Amino acid sequence: MKFMTIVKSSEQAGPPPMALMQAIGQLGEEAVKAGVLVEMGGLLPSAKGFRVRIEKGKLSVIDGPFAEAKEVIGGYAVYDLPSRTEALDWCRRFMELHLTHWPQFEGESEVRQIFGPGDMPG
Repeated sequence: MKFMTIVKSSEQAGPPPMALMQAIGQLGEEAVKAGVLVEMGGLLPSAKGFRVRIEKGKLSVIDGPFAEAKEVIGGYAVYDLPSRTEALDWCRRFMELHLTHWPQFEGESEVRQIFGPGDMPG
């Protein structure tokens, strides 16, 4: 089963400390060696992005930053794991790095199982 972890926080918190980024890199290396990490990455600030929205039958493009958003997605990881329990373990370890290296961080990681072609009803 594949799971995506999505970390969300306020952009007002500023960039993460270098020690945290190094610790996340080490956790990623460990996940690669364990054969469970498919992909991971951080996202640039929302000022560099845009949204494509459909509302009332019309498509619009909204350039960032997204001032109305309290939290934005700052990064993600995709894991290939045998269980939800293991997905929780990897996510918990990731968030514990924040407690250690960025104690004032406030945010959350959302974990979602990925719905793939093999999951389609026959």
